[in-house]
Amino acid sequence: METLTTEVLVVGGGTGGSAAAIQAARRGAQTILVSEFGWLGGMLTAAGVSAPDGNELAAFQTGLWGDFLRQLRRRQPGGLHHGWVSFTTYEPAVGAAIFADWVKALPNLKWLAGHRPRAMLRQGDRVVGVRFDQLTIQAQMTVDGTELGDLLALGAVSYRWGWEPRSRWQEPSAPVSLDDPADPLYALTQRYPVQSPTWVAVMQDYGAAAPMIPAARTPEDRFAGAWDGYGPERFLNYGRLPGDRFMLNWPQQGNDYGVGLTRLVESEAARRDYGRAAIAHSQSFARYIQTQLGQRYGLASTAFPSSPDGLGGGAFALMPYYRESRRVQGLTTVREQDILPMAGGQVAALPVNAQGQVSAIAIGNYANDHHYPGFDLPLTPKSLRWGGRWTGTPFTIPYEALIPAEVDGLLVCEKNISVSHIANGATRLQPVVLGIGQAAGMAAALCLEQACQPRQLPVRQLQLALLRDSSAPAAIVPLFDLRLEQPQWQAQQIIYLDNPDRYPLTGHCELSSDLPSLEPAVGNFTGTFHAAGHQSYRFVPSAAAEIPPQGCGLVTLEPSVDRAFQALTAAQPVKLHGHWNPSGEWLVVSHIDGFSA
Repeated sequence: METLTTEVLVVGGGTGGSAAAIQAARRGAQTILVSEFGWLGGMLTAAGVSAPDGNELAAFQTGLWGDFLRQLRRRQPGGLHHGWVSFTTYEPAVGAAIFADWVKALPNLKWLAGHRPRAMLRQGDRVVGVRFDQLTIQAQMTVDGTELGDLLALGAVSYRWGWEPRSRWQEPSAPVSLDDPADPLYALTQRYPVQSPTWVAVMQDYGAAAPMIPAARTPEDRFAGAWDGYGPERFLNYGRLPGDRFMLNWPQQGNDYGVGLTRLVESEAARRDYGRAAIAHSQSFARYIQTQLGQRYGLASTAFPSSPDGLGGGAFALMPYYRESRRVQGLTTVREQDILPMAGGQVAALPVNAQGQVSAIAIGNYANDHHYPGFDLPLTPKSLRWGGRWTGTPFTIPYEALIPAEVDGLLVCEKNISVSHIANGATRLQPVVLGIGQAAGMAAALCLEQACQPRQLPVRQLQLALLRDSSAPAAIVPLFDLRLEQPQWQAQQIIYLDNPDRYPLTGHCELSSDLPSLEPAVGNFTGTFHAAGHQSYRFVPSAAAEIPPQGCGLVTLEPSVDRAFQALTAAQPVKLHGHWNPSGEWLVVSHIDGFSA
């Protein structure tokens, strides 16, 4: 068996693992990234969820997440405005190429694809490497970027799996009891130990008869009512991709698959058995769509490359979209209270560690979202209207949630961070995990520079390294109206790190900007602005255009346009610049003539 030695070893080529390896290498550490598949990026690529959720506002597009979006805008033919579940939809292969190019540009980063971890190497309480089928890699720092926290189990690192009762952390949305059949959530907790994954499939509108999709094991009447309340067209446009394709990741009577979820952590054979069943379930859903909506809709057989394990590939993603993992028992745990807005405010409080320092290292803003087929989990709301639409309230991830409580030489960077089952519904999304991975990679490199363990690394040094990174500086404190390109950006971030009591409840620091939109407009539209209520806007065109004559919704990701929306009066003539998205039935406004921040 071959033995390799490196400074940083990242196991898992998913969203967090890819980010960790790239950031560690950019900082200068000799890094090896080991992945199971030949595509990097995980949820963003190999799992097929090429419609990312959260961190969509311009001020939150920083770090590797912001860089990824910039690359997509340059590379994706036809742009990114296709579906309505996200402001960004793209071909998974385009996303995979971005990650591959980032890795190729780093001579000190070695990527080994097609390997699964089999054992963790430990010397007492310190992790010193990982053994795979055909090689062993010794490392000074190891990062667990696996989709299901596999290294935690292999190395006997303490972790959690599944639900916690309300008594554990007093989370308002947690079940009172996990053992009492009288508890309203008892049936849910017994049936679903974790959130349901989805094996994403991509379908295509062929415009003519497509090959018939073979029947699979799930009875097709299981999907009856899938698009009730939406209609077929809006359903198809949910995850519409370029090239007349659409992503199947549909929660309502759709292809979430939550049968026998303990198989995910029982054995490799059991996980494969789950995978076969999940693919068959998605195939049945695709066939139902074809039989109900027309044979012009078929499987997009070239969406993904062949999978080395023989499960995915073709129209089916290379791996499931895992929403939950084993979760390390860390130095601190992110609870539901930590992601909810402060009383009377729009943002969560900044986390403060035992030394009285703000310990935030990544930002998120997604609404808490859990998936259990057939059940709705009532959750404490964490959303607000901004820029003409609903978005999630911002929160941050503390550094201590990436550090195992009992083990040195190891960081985690995926859905395996120290987080409660309830809070995981907001921390699991692609942009947040990219930020977590970037922070983990930076921390690993800094630990090498300073010859210390992760628990000994001063969090301020990590924060400053992220803020000052030469390639992809990352925000630490979420602010709705402070963009990375503003000259005050870094200084303002540090002000709130030094003075968390000054962090505004509104999440607005009131620093105006005349910066151009991150995404240049592709159209000009003249008509009338209408305010339909708080943060609800409509536009009626004045002449024949691609926008319907009855008008459309107005939304924006730009803080300057959000301010302009609020300043406009009802029935005011306007000239807008932006992108018309017929799937969302909205105009994404990047600039308004006559208004500046």
